[in-house]
Amino acid sequence: MGLDNNARTAIRIGIVGYGNLGRGVEAAVARNSDMAVAGIYTRRDPAQIEPMGAGVPVHAMDSLPGHKGGIDVLVLCGGSKDDLPRQSPELAAHFSLVDSFDTHARIPEHFAAVDAAAQAGRTTALISAGWDPGMFSINRVMGEALLPDGATYTFWGKGLSQGHSDAVRRVPGVAGGVQYTIPVDEAVAQVRSGLRPALTTREKHRRECFVVLEAGADASAVRKTIVTMPHYFDEYDTTVHFIGAEELAREHGAMPHGGFVIRSGNTSQENKQVIEYRLQLDSNPEFTSSVLVAYARAVHRMQQAGQWGCKTVFDVAPGLLSPRSAAELRAQLL
Repeated sequence: MGLDNNARTAIRIGIVGYGNLGRGVEAAVARNSDMAVAGIYTRRDPAQIEPMGAGVPVHAMDSLPGHKGGIDVLVLCGGSKDDLPRQSPELAAHFSLVDSFDTHARIPEHFAAVDAAAQAGRTTALISAGWDPGMFSINRVMGEALLPDGATYTFWGKGLSQGHSDAVRRVPGVAGGVQYTIPVDEAVAQVRSGLRPALTTREKHRRECFVVLEAGADASAVRKTIVTMPHYFDEYDTTVHFIGAEELAREHGAMPHGGFVIRSGNTSQENKQVIEYRLQLDSNPEFTSSVLVAYARAVHRMQQAGQWGCKTVFDVAPGLLSPRSAAELRAQLL
């Protein structure tokens, strides 16, 4: 790792998908002098895509196989429900890549499918990069390793949940809406104090919804449907606010998020220790994109070293993420 800056040629990044995440990847690449966007690949009409960067080529998705020689790492920007389970194994057979697959329960099977393809294709494919899974995952592992006698707590928010917002918008009578996940202050304070409370789902987070009703919709029926929705709201204290469409657009158009990973433990009977990692994000997709781009650099280096197969953030040394050389890291950041 750590090639000299003057000897390094730009890592050629292919962006697969150009929604919020794809645009964030393009912006992140522009902030890394050792990288360049080789192309954007879309299922939409390429003529309808307007990249932020001048001269960035846009191609149809089905042209991707013919561009293998011009791409070092693909960054996949599709969804975890339908896109990535299909795209990541298919593309890992031919390209080194990074994805942000975030369905936690399905990560083992996703890993197995991508690993088989990457091993056969002698590529390096890193899955589930981002902040959770991703940066939060690393901090959970670090906390357990450093404080084996302890407990780990993950709090999400305050932040706009895209999946839960979609669930709100599917409720009959709802014209538009968003949902925020908010940590319960009392629970966070207990954990930070060094206690190891046994917290229920309801005790850790609450949910707040801002909803625009369709004309003639029954507000009380909409509220009841939301707060009793299984798997989304029924296990939480949920507040529903009814607002107008203009207020929704003005006040709730951004995608902030963040949260905490806290490890509370003891190194002796007398001494409590608390480790905390915190994120406070104005833009969830832009930060996720920045993580993906840093891991694309690591993937390129690992592929060059012959480290083929599927990887996760647990397999990547921190120095591989940095554009600095190993000597620079020792002199300036160690």
